[in-house]
Amino acid sequence: MPLTGKIAGALIIAISILALFSPMLTSHEPEKIALDSIKQPPGPGHLFGTDNKGRDIFSRVLYGGRISISIAIIAAFISMSIGLLIGLCAGYFGGIVDTLVMAIVDLILAFPSLLLAIGVSIIFPPGIYTVMIAIAFVGWASFARLIRGQVLTLKDAAYIEAARAIGCSRARILFVHLMPQCLPIGLVMAGIKLGGYVLTEASLSFLGLGAQPPMPTWGSMISMNRAYIASEPWMVLFPGLAIAVTTLCFNMLGDALRDKYGLPATAEKIKI
Repeated sequence: MPLTGKIAGALIIAISILALFSPMLTSHEPEKIALDSIKQPPGPGHLFGTDNKGRDIFSRVLYGGRISISIAIIAAFISMSIGLLIGLCAGYFGGIVDTLVMAIVDLILAFPSLLLAIGVSIIFPPGIYTVMIAIAFVGWASFARLIRGQVLTLKDAAYIEAARAIGCSRARILFVHLMPQCLPIGLVMAGIKLGGYVLTEASLSFLGLGAQPPMPTWGSMISMNRAYIASEPWMVLFPGLAIAVTTLCFNMLGDALRDKYGLPATAEKIKI
């Protein structure tokens, strides 16, 4: 793996550890309002300063990382699982099944990802699960297209023909012979898309469609404090940096994984 990929991976691990052990790294409650500490600039008492309600921004960034990164990882897993199953069936059975599935995939990929995710999000009450559903609904299509292409190259291989010849069922061929060959490429694709999922979660939270206050997420922190960007820029700067650094690291790691495992060029797209 290239050096940039190793550095990005190390930074992602560091960010994840900081988020995971956030209760041990800060003495301030992320949701506690302190009217005597409103809009304090970064300093010894509050490393990243405080917001317009006196809440410690450092603790909110750490706790928000737990939510933002968890949503991205879970949504990636759900997208990969759905796309893997549908791609396997479409590629193996072909015919009308393949035509119908690819028509749906093309329809989903034809829409701008973020706009489609927003459209799905407004159907359900705002919250963490709504964001996961929206991202997974939009994200599975690209997994299905990639897995379907992989199955098309494998289903006529000699070992698949041998499995058919000895009487293996279609289910066994799909889940025992084909799925293990497609799962690694699906995992690499999930790694590539995590950066886009973090950014999408932040965008939906910024619009008020994600986790609701007082629960901190990076996108909602920027949204709630955007009015103070000129007078108290630290309220927006630090959650913005967290989004930028995390997304950049995931993208760099995804590029390294793509180069190492030789994914098709279409897998470069961040589109969810």
